[in-house]
Amino acid sequence: MKVIGFNASPRKIGNTSWVINKILNKANTETQLYNFADLNIKPCQGCLGCHIDGNNGCVINDDMQKLYKELETTDTLILGTPIYMGQMTAQAKTFIDRLFAHISPRFSPHYKEKEKKIKLILVFTQGNPDKSKFQVYIEYTKQMFQLLEFDVIETIIVSNTRTETASKQEELQKCLDKMDLSF
Repeated sequence: MKVIGFNASPRKIGNTSWVINKILNKANTETQLYNFADLNIKPCQGCLGCHIDGNNGCVINDDMQKLYKELETTDTLILGTPIYMGQMTAQAKTFIDRLFAHISPRFSPHYKEKEKKIKLILVFTQGNPDKSKFQVYIEYTKQMFQLLEFDVIETIIVSNTRTETASKQEELQKCLDKMDLSF
């Protein structure tokens, strides 16, 4: 069993990283954390090189190649992003766009070939105290990952992150108490 966390915040030591690490620390298995701020991931070029016969993957040679390999061997992915301007960060969107390389022309993910789908925990942090403020966008993101045939097992929203650490811990603990973290 392997659980990896992707921190799509430009801040390596911020609220999103803090939440992801709390979840990873609860896992009784092999874990790995990647901070997108440390990685060189270029945007999708729309070249369709990943779908030319015989080519199985993105032609851009950057750190995304490492993440593709991680996705092939992981059981559970934790993808965390702060809400910026009502959406995920640009770093998270770039990662998601690059998953296009692993979708067949009929929009069926190559990861489907695994015996089981990759479980996915989506983590959103937001300064806004209203947890439902961006619910439409969060639901859209969840559905997009379901289309990519990830098994979205949990969506965590930690709001009001501009408050003191104690408040954030209370908010996160409420979320964690509801979750089945037996990966």
